[in-house]
Amino acid sequence: MSPPSTYPAHLAVIGGGPAGLMAAEVARTAGIDVHVFEAKGSVGRKFLIAGKGGLNLTHSEPRPTFDARYRERTAQIGTWLDDFDGDALRDWARGFGVDTYVGSSGRVFPMDRKAAPLLRGWVRRLRDAGVHFHVQHRWLGWDDAGALRFATAGGETMFVADAVVLAMGGGSWPQLGSDGAWVRILTGRGIDIASLQPANCGFDIGWSAFLSSKHAGAPLKPVVAHWRDAAGIEHALQGECVLTETGIEGSLIYAIAADLRDAIARDGHALLHLDLVPGRTPERLQADLAKPRHGRSLGEHLRRQAGIDGAKLALLHEALDKPALQDMARIVATLKRFPLRLLRPRPMAEAISSAGGVRLEAMDDALMLRDAPGVFCAGEMLDWEAPTGGYLLTACFASGLRAGRGATRWLREMGAG
Repeated sequence: MSPPSTYPAHLAVIGGGPAGLMAAEVARTAGIDVHVFEAKGSVGRKFLIAGKGGLNLTHSEPRPTFDARYRERTAQIGTWLDDFDGDALRDWARGFGVDTYVGSSGRVFPMDRKAAPLLRGWVRRLRDAGVHFHVQHRWLGWDDAGALRFATAGGETMFVADAVVLAMGGGSWPQLGSDGAWVRILTGRGIDIASLQPANCGFDIGWSAFLSSKHAGAPLKPVVAHWRDAAGIEHALQGECVLTETGIEGSLIYAIAADLRDAIARDGHALLHLDLVPGRTPERLQADLAKPRHGRSLGEHLRRQAGIDGAKLALLHEALDKPALQDMARIVATLKRFPLRLLRPRPMAEAISSAGGVRLEAMDDALMLRDAPGVFCAGEMLDWEAPTGGYLLTACFASGLRAGRGATRWLREMGAG
């Protein structure tokens, strides 16, 4: 970007998700003329869809445990959270009259669990403050003179901005606008970008036709996942997951998806074990199943003595042949450590979020691109990832605030604003 030459300064925010809207709010509050450009017909579409089953706004987990959810980016994102963490996000929502509560899992939700009232109030406040919204404007990059190019229903149009905040999301849910098309534009300008990959995603296993047709959509709860990370350290985590036609997904799988995805990339597959009866030790389970069957079928015996039926029983038949199903020791060992060989993550378009993006090393602490002064990046298009549970949204808000502040400061230092 060239130094600003007009007053007041014009900031273009490209992307109308939480990161972009937060950057717009910060800059407009500081007196900057802000224009938000959105490829779709309205802003915040992924925010609304993510909140359809109950908006998980943030998490009540204390810091620094909260920060550790961002894995190798813990230190960098921790600095964003110093400015705007989960508590600050709850306070911000309260400013719209949206009170929140902490659920049994520690996740934080609006009292009505809805995303729409919060988004409507936010957009209304931004409009009232003077933020300009331009929907159905798909960013195409820059022209030779540095103007922003947009494709619209009426043809290509240009906008001259003094600074830009890019907040266009990652590569998941392309139907809502996050299609990763910006990668080609920024790569063409020499910006260092890590390849986009699915995150918070399901995995293919390759079930039998019977299990795939009869038990797709069946929940497994509670179960305990056992897996090894890249360093060979074993981990365990209790939660819930769901069988799919091709494999497995759900909150438990999303929480460990990064390790599983990396294992597949490294070894060609990932090995995951599930404890299907976490409430019983192997010894107790062995004793329970050793009780007389009194002529009952194996399935009925397992249901009565261990609560194994439905999808869990189908999994047992998936793993063991008929001779093995006569061996109670084999059954116990399989139920306590059911092996799953994960073949591949599901396509990125199906993932809740994506990993990869603009490398943080390509930006300064204000999230400005080192090789493109005046261009800032925020949100999921940056190279970080986190599990579901409110961590994704919190970091998007926090990065938007940081980029908005950085853009405001840069504009003032350049003599505008």
